[in-house]
Amino acid sequence: MKILCIFLIFVLTVSCGPSVSQKKTKEDAGRKRECYLVRGACKSSCNSWEYIYNYCSTEPCCVVREYQKPVSKSINFTGDRL
Repeated sequence: MKILCIFLIFVLTVSCGPSVSQKKTKEDAGRKRECYLVRGACKSSCNSWEYIYNYCSTEPCCVVREYQKPVSKSINFTGDRL
């Protein structure tokens, strides 16, 4: 009788816990949210002007690279100009 009671407690405890799929969907939602926070999008593939930030479930999170203006070098004249 004692073994039956322990078995029932074990079965009830295991059946009431969260399943693996619920944990996975919660993790996927967190990754998608993190992707959107960095202004990315979950797509099947990234373009050449995007980089992969992390992975939303199976597809990559593509974030657009920041445009950096080319640095122009100023020309200094050493001679006197009149």
